[in-house]
Amino acid sequence: MAERGGGSTAPLLHLDCFSGIAGNMFLAAMLDAGLSRRALREDLSGLGLSHRVVVKRVMRGAISAPYLDVRVPAAARKGHGRHVREIRALLRRATLRPRVRERALATFEALATAEAKIHGVSVDRVHFHEVGAVDAIVDITGAAIALERLGIERVTATPIALGHGRVDTEHGLLPLPAPATLELLRGVPVVPAGVEWETVTPTGAALVRVLVDEFRELPPMTVSRIGHGAGNERPGPLPNVLRAVLGRSEGLQGDRVVVLETHVDDLVPEHFDYAMERLFEAGALDVGLQTLQMKKNRTGFALRVVAPPAAARALAAVLFAETTTAGVRVAHQERLVLDRATRRVRTEFGVIRVKVLRGERGPRFSPEYDDCKRAAKQKSVPLREVVAAAEAAARDGDTDTPLR
Repeated sequence: MAERGGGSTAPLLHLDCFSGIAGNMFLAAMLDAGLSRRALREDLSGLGLSHRVVVKRVMRGAISAPYLDVRVPAAARKGHGRHVREIRALLRRATLRPRVRERALATFEALATAEAKIHGVSVDRVHFHEVGAVDAIVDITGAAIALERLGIERVTATPIALGHGRVDTEHGLLPLPAPATLELLRGVPVVPAGVEWETVTPTGAALVRVLVDEFRELPPMTVSRIGHGAGNERPGPLPNVLRAVLGRSEGLQGDRVVVLETHVDDLVPEHFDYAMERLFEAGALDVGLQTLQMKKNRTGFALRVVAPPAAARALAAVLFAETTTAGVRVAHQERLVLDRATRRVRTEFGVIRVKVLRGERGPRFSPEYDDCKRAAKQKSVPLREVVAAAEAAARDGDTDTPLR
């Protein structure tokens, strides 16, 4: 249901990755933070995989935390393993909620893409060992189930702590972080953990890649639950656990963005549409074009792009490729934003996505233009009627599944 008045109370999950992250650590932390074990078991049964999730409480340093192990009966193990295309097919035919399936597929695609790049093969040729594949399928699907069951709309995480050294794999000795793990963490802030063991597994890195919306220290929130997920017993200055903090956001949120700006006096205006499209594909949050008077009294344009810091270089590359600029200015800025979520609403013209902005005076609703335009054309009605219907449905709480 849509909120009616008051401040924002959007569910928020913050991951404190001071000892890294692995798939089983994430799922154990979610169980410790309130995910029903029965609900998890029921939802995982939709995979149709022979497995058993075993959870036991252990001590990691001074912290008591659940340790999660996925066990596969010997009769269910296949010597030839599974290719990623088989895992895709398994997830698509599984009995899962749509958002769970979507998140699980996206995470596996990220994992497979990284493995393919490291091993120099196509994504469809990526092969997972059978027991490892079941581990990964359960951990990844379980993570998606946890977010859905707990109603989490936003995920933040601290910079990821990385260990060093070597790890023995089926491919022989490899450096730490493992190559696939490091590939998955491109653009993600990391810090040294100061330990000589694997703090982040490829599955953990894939979950970080797909699920985390922002990397930062603990955001403003009202804490409601805290969970810990144990990794293997390891020596180190800190316990080998992942800490999960669940709570409610408090309206205004703060983050950091980069603002890229350039001035051009020979941009063909109709080409800006294509440049803007490329910029959004590369990760821009907002793009603007403003006319201005330049040197020698020439009329020109100021092109401004707002983006997450990690996307700065990719966006600069687009600006150099799609405009005639010879230089791009980059400024790091603080940003205050209202808490937001996107939901689908049912209207007489079909399902429309609506952005919900939550502030001190209650929620505001902004229907997605592309959805409204498409519906108006299909139903041969004025665009304003579709927009009004979507706003009314969102205000009345006639919402479907929340989107990210």
